[in-house]
Amino acid sequence: MADADTRPNVLFVLTDQERYDCTAPDGPPVETPAMDRLSSEGTRFSRACTPISICTSARASLMTGRFPHGHGMLNNSHEADAIRPNLPPGIPTFSERLADSGYECSYTGKWHVGRGKTPEDFGFSYLGGSDKHHDDIDDAFREYREERGVPLGEVDLEEELYTGDDPRDGSEGTFVAAKTPVDVKETRAWFLAERTIDAIEAHADGDGNSDDGAPFFHRADFYGPHHPYVVPEPYASMYDPDAIEPPESYAETYDGKPQVQANYLAYRGADGLDWECWAEATAKYWGFVTLIDDQLERILEALEEYGLAGETAVVHASDHGDFIGNHRQFNKGPLMYDDTYRIPLQVRWPGVTEPGSVCDAPVHLHDLAATFLEMGDVGIPESFDSRSLVPLLEAGDDPKTVPEGWPDSTFAQYHGDEFGLYTQRMVRTDRYKYVYNGPDIDELYDLEADPAELQNLIDHPEYADVRREMRERLIEWMEETDDPNRGWVPDVLRNAS
Repeated sequence: MADADTRPNVLFVLTDQERYDCTAPDGPPVETPAMDRLSSEGTRFSRACTPISICTSARASLMTGRFPHGHGMLNNSHEADAIRPNLPPGIPTFSERLADSGYECSYTGKWHVGRGKTPEDFGFSYLGGSDKHHDDIDDAFREYREERGVPLGEVDLEEELYTGDDPRDGSEGTFVAAKTPVDVKETRAWFLAERTIDAIEAHADGDGNSDDGAPFFHRADFYGPHHPYVVPEPYASMYDPDAIEPPESYAETYDGKPQVQANYLAYRGADGLDWECWAEATAKYWGFVTLIDDQLERILEALEEYGLAGETAVVHASDHGDFIGNHRQFNKGPLMYDDTYRIPLQVRWPGVTEPGSVCDAPVHLHDLAATFLEMGDVGIPESFDSRSLVPLLEAGDDPKTVPEGWPDSTFAQYHGDEFGLYTQRMVRTDRYKYVYNGPDIDELYDLEADPAELQNLIDHPEYADVRREMRERLIEWMEETDDPNRGWVPDVLRNAS
């Protein structure tokens, strides 16, 4: 008889546009007991960031372990101006490698990594839950709602909020938030959790082992808390808008900032929203986060019920964040603030992670691609830009055991969305952030003195050495990762220093 496969199962929960501070100890009062449980029973990463703050690009990076300029999906695949509608053939993905190594890979929920290809083209079995706007892969959720007598599109929403001159006028602007009268069990979040629980049950038998001895990798991608923030009771009224104070960055004036930031405010229609509107939207957003957290709790309970908790690594992250009124902005865009670039990341891996540990090493979302492969004892392709987080997970929160040579910076980029192409590059250390804006003024922030990133110090004479050092860091990264702009941007930056 062949030796039993002792590699861990992996449950990966990816939320859509969840802010990092919702689960941070010093963050707002958002109820997230399940995510907090992962932190208390595992490792929380305090300096995790996305390589790009747009859905398709970030998710493609997660799949391929590459920065966006390495896989080429630079903007959203569902838009008419998508640079690439699907991942180019021949690029290795972590899921295909895991499937080839014997993992049973399954997937529920949002995909958004291509128009013509689905998770099933990358080693997963797809269990349903897509929405019409982003993917429209299947009819599972639509049929589920019809069976429950509440067909999609036939519900009268309440407390609707839109961008534009009149926040209550749905004839113009973008849909921001609302309360839905449906039962919690009729939400997509509940449905995706239910399908994930079905997958866990299918992988388990009475003894808590996979039917054929193979480990599983299940990915649950929630459609939220991405806008529109539409939630039922009790989540719709869980947080009182009158008790929510404006963030420090709400004082944003855009003085000394790239012109595109003020342009984007008007383009999104967010210039017509006052703080009363943003407080209402924030309350719904927080309710959405708690709704998803409650579904995660159901999933964690299922792992315990089927005897799989002790042999399953659970990972929670988000593709990127959300402004919800911070810097007076809506959604995301060509603004490289922490609101959309920092992400939550918690890992509970029984027997490996130290309960309650906090890792302050800087990491990227797409480092998870290499991490999943090392968890599964699978070789990491040379094409990956990502580094496995396993050494950090094994180190707990002892900074002395962080691998020698681990970077002290994170990097990111942006290439535009429906607003038009707009090239950006960013390097962030623990204290400083530098943003290269190709067509406009660059940005430099002292995050220790100005955590809200309100004052652009790019021309401040006392920060000349910092500016020069940050530009050199960016140049080095561009060379290491074969950034296509490395042919001319380095000279521009050195001449500007």
